[in-house]
Amino acid sequence: MYQQRQLAPVLHQTLAGFPVVLLTGPRQSGKTTFLRHEAGEQADYISFDDPLERDFAAVDPAGFLGRFKDRPLILDEIQYAPALLSHLKMRIDNEPGRCGQWLLTGSQQFGLMRNVSESLAGRVAILELPPFSQAEFARPDLKDVLWNGGYPIPAMHPDRREVWLRSYVSTYIERDVRQLRNIPDLRLFSQFLNLAAARHSQEFHPAGLSRELGISQPTVKSWGGVLEASYVAYFLAPWFRNYGKRVVKTPKFYFYDSALVNLLARQPDAASALAGQMGGPLLEGWVITEAVKTFMSLGQKPDLYFWRSHDGLEVDLLIMIKGKLYPVEIKLTATPGAGHLEPINRFLAVAGDAASKQGILVCRTETERALPNGHIAMPWQSFPDWLQKRLTESVHEGLVSA
Repeated sequence: MYQQRQLAPVLHQTLAGFPVVLLTGPRQSGKTTFLRHEAGEQADYISFDDPLERDFAAVDPAGFLGRFKDRPLILDEIQYAPALLSHLKMRIDNEPGRCGQWLLTGSQQFGLMRNVSESLAGRVAILELPPFSQAEFARPDLKDVLWNGGYPIPAMHPDRREVWLRSYVSTYIERDVRQLRNIPDLRLFSQFLNLAAARHSQEFHPAGLSRELGISQPTVKSWGGVLEASYVAYFLAPWFRNYGKRVVKTPKFYFYDSALVNLLARQPDAASALAGQMGGPLLEGWVITEAVKTFMSLGQKPDLYFWRSHDGLEVDLLIMIKGKLYPVEIKLTATPGAGHLEPINRFLAVAGDAASKQGILVCRTETERALPNGHIAMPWQSFPDWLQKRLTESVHEGLVSA
């Protein structure tokens, strides 16, 4: 059964205004299924996982495109056919005003984005499709959500979780990592993945990983870039009043998918993962990546940060909405109270008019509760809907004011 994706309305809007739409995201997040469902039977489909199609596009790109005339065309895994993009540009320029004709997918950011920006600038809209969000595939049990993650197969078929995840990691290392970086020792990169999973929801310090793996810090940074480029990891920047400082301070590191964290960190079962030392980091990572997914579902770039005081107090998440920062603290507790609000209160005193006066405590409370100073405690499963509503209101108000 097809699972509806929140990105669908944005996709159709962009198809009406651009000749090309590029859909990126991690492998197996559902990109192909999504495009084929939304385009329907009216669209043709080619996958460059097929070596014959890949070779045809490389040897005779004009002849390859010449097979397709009137119907929209889905070109899956376009990063394997970079030579096609310049010919696609000529085809588009010869058919001015024709929108929604070309639908591309890709799973890597480095070379793909460079080639697209060079060949299709001004002609392409770029959208991102991550794994399922809570809004797209809601589950009431936090333990199951964190254990099975958001990739469609393990989320919808938990009995296939273990085999699928191990196959995914193996394929990712053998295929994507080799293509993104010329890494001679894939066994060492596999160890890097395991160590990175143990640091999920922590600051990303290349020096520590460098010592443990016996490799240079630039190599660690490069490998972190591989995880980011292939949508395996997300780096959350710190917030400072001086914007220039954000790029030089240490970001926090999150895997996009909690099921991968559990596998790589060797968690024995769902109950142990939530009850043990990884429970807090898993929930924090889930909230952060749900925020990322919510922005992506609206076709927006995530505008997210964290804040840490000089003496170590930390607000886990700051969300920029309409020029205001909304502070979000994330706790496993089911009994939220004033004691959990100290980081938010400290941040608000520092941020002044840059921040919303209402802080959010995302936790395991069963119902939304009022907290001192106008703050609220919010059930974890309510957070994505709350953010979706705020962002949607922001977009609508912007359109009205424009």
